[in-house]
Amino acid sequence: MLNAMPEAMSREKPEDFRNVRTSRLVLRPAEEGDLDELHRLYADPVVWGPDPISRHETPTQTAALIQRCRDAWRLDGVGMWVARSAEAPTAGTLVGFGGCYLRHDVTWNLGFRLSPPFWGHGLAQEIVSAGVAAARAVRPGLPLTAYVLEGNERSQRAVERTGLHLVWRGPDAGNPDPRAVRLLYADRALDAALIDLLTAD
Repeated sequence: MLNAMPEAMSREKPEDFRNVRTSRLVLRPAEEGDLDELHRLYADPVVWGPDPISRHETPTQTAALIQRCRDAWRLDGVGMWVARSAEAPTAGTLVGFGGCYLRHDVTWNLGFRLSPPFWGHGLAQEIVSAGVAAARAVRPGLPLTAYVLEGNERSQRAVERTGLHLVWRGPDAGNPDPRAVRLLYADRALDAALIDLLTAD
């Protein structure tokens, strides 16, 4: 359920979602020390293959991503987490990066990127559920959205399992491939002006 706090989720402080423990993961904001591992994740062609515009060619791009996420936590109270395994024998291993971030100050956008060895185990759902719970606690009135490139069936299935439904299909703005099609999912109907804003960049 989108409104539910994940059963196994806990926080260090009632008002602070920065450090979260789910059933199988430890979630926290990215730090400078995560740069090398996150860059390897975003530079992995297996990971960015379905979404080539998200590829990181240099560590500078990854450093900028980390800074944007740190800014989001500071300004909005919710952002993306580094996800690490909490279970033996992989405890401490980078599982991925994901959560929820504020977009245009009008929606919470869900996102996730997992390392291939951790695909297919429901961990994306664990990250997204924690992100939804945090977003709902901080600004519960905002819609939840997610973007997926058409053809990225793995991500489509993960988003649809959260309860979001397709509200728009059209060109992927900013994508160098003119054939790329973006799918916009949401937890509710969105008016035309809001869809235009969310799909313009």
